[in-house]
Amino acid sequence: MYTLKNDQLSIGVKKTGAELCSLKKNGNEPEYLWQGNPELWSGQAPNLFPVVGGLKEDTYFFEGQKYSLPRHGFLRNNKNFSLREQHENQLIFQLNYSEETLKVYPFKFTFEISFTLKANEVHVSHRVFNLDEKPLYFSLGGHPAFNVPHYEDESLDDYLLEFDQDMDLKSYTLTRTGLIKEQTTQVLKNDKKIKLHKHLFDRDALIFKNIPSKRISLRSKTRGNILTVEYEDFKHLGIWAKPAAPFVCLEPWLGYADVENTNQDFKTKEGINELMPSREFRASYTIRIDKKNTF
Repeated sequence: MYTLKNDQLSIGVKKTGAELCSLKKNGNEPEYLWQGNPELWSGQAPNLFPVVGGLKEDTYFFEGQKYSLPRHGFLRNNKNFSLREQHENQLIFQLNYSEETLKVYPFKFTFEISFTLKANEVHVSHRVFNLDEKPLYFSLGGHPAFNVPHYEDESLDDYLLEFDQDMDLKSYTLTRTGLIKEQTTQVLKNDKKIKLHKHLFDRDALIFKNIPSKRISLRSKTRGNILTVEYEDFKHLGIWAKPAAPFVCLEPWLGYADVENTNQDFKTKEGINELMPSREFRASYTIRIDKKNTF
């Protein structure tokens, strides 16, 4: 594990998957990041690329060829990341295409992810380089899981999620195999607060396409703001936890799972991004630990 520390925060990042695995205030504050439990969910903050969510039958087609990818792509648990640079306040990890990746993803690329500490914030920045002679198609996203409740004397029912604006917000529902249906469920009506409770994720994740809000806060009813995730560069947002589990994932996305009626053509996949040859793509989100918990 690689670590960074400034006068307010400390973080840890695993080389495997370049996954954030610790986030703490300095002092005796409890861990903000879910520490993983195989009985519930072993992940902590996996990085999602080159797909977000699942593919129909774990399969897609590109230029007539059939390929397979697992849910959320091949970065999770990937041991081929290298630490490209380390500075006093920053870690930069890199993964290059290989013969192994070309078998499942026929594009030459470099993926970089950096973690930068600035005061009470962690900036998570992604860069995708197209090293190929053809357009590169991809999705990417974050999947950080935060402990809820944060304090031992609280419960899940003491918490809510608050956006930066009132919205009429509908969540897309998922099939049993993780594909997005046309059916939606009303989550907010001219409101900005989602109360957390043990049944919120009984039907799997909340999926918000093209969400107007670009900021969401985890709040305690007794202690106020715990943390905020800002995702200006991301069009979509997922919110998920195992039902009744003591964490919640706040997931900025550029892309999402296959829709139920997909033709599985990667070029026309709903939510896919196109990057031209010799170009690079950047997107960042920020986790801010609130300095003063006031409600």
